[in-house]
Amino acid sequence: MALVLTLLAAATVPMRDRLYLSVAQTVEGSFLGPLAGLVADKGLLVLVAFTGVLAAWLWRNDRRSFGTLAVGGIGVVGAYLSSELVKLVVTEPRPCRALGIETVLECPEVGDWSWPSNHSVIAASFATACVLAAPRLIWLVAPLAAVLAFSRVTVGVHYVHDVLSGMALGVLMVALVVVVLLPFASRLPILSREAPAAPPIG
Repeated sequence: MALVLTLLAAATVPMRDRLYLSVAQTVEGSFLGPLAGLVADKGLLVLVAFTGVLAAWLWRNDRRSFGTLAVGGIGVVGAYLSSELVKLVVTEPRPCRALGIETVLECPEVGDWSWPSNHSVIAASFATACVLAAPRLIWLVAPLAAVLAFSRVTVGVHYVHDVLSGMALGVLMVALVVVVLLPFASRLPILSREAPAAPPIG
C-alpha cells in the first residue's frame, strides 16, 4: 500500500498546480466549504478517539491485539517525527502561498512547510495501527483516514502529492515498527495474559 501511494504521489507532481486549483477553488466559497473546514481542522480527533476506544476494548478482551496496537502507537510517533524532519529538509512552500488563492482555512505561515502533510501522516498511521490490530476494521478506518487526509487539499493547505506522500509515510513507518518491535513486545507478560473471551472484531 505504501508503494502504491508513493507511485500515485509521484504521478501527480507534474500536474500538482492544476489538481490543487481544481479542488481548492471549487470548494472555497461553495456550500461544501464549512464542512470541509470542519473535517480538515477537527476530523482527526474522531480517528484518535476511535483508536482510544479500540485500545480499551482490546485491553479488556484481546491482550495480544492490544500489544499490536500499542506498538503501532510507537510507529505513529515515529511517523510524525519523520515527517517533521522531512519538512525541514525539503521546505516546500504551501500551495496557498505559492499560488496566492483564497482558501477555506487560513494559509499557514511561511516556514510551516507543505510536504508531506502531517495530518495525512497521522491519519494513515493511526489507521494502519488499527488495521494491524483488528484487520476487519480496514473497511471503516481506511476510508476515514483517506477522507481526513484529502480534506487538507479541499481546504487549500496541501497539494495532492503532499497528502499521498504523507499517507505512504504513515503506513510504512507503522508497519515497519510493528514488524521490528512486536516480537519483543509480545514477550511481555502483561500482553500475553489471557483475557476473557469476547466476540472478535479483527
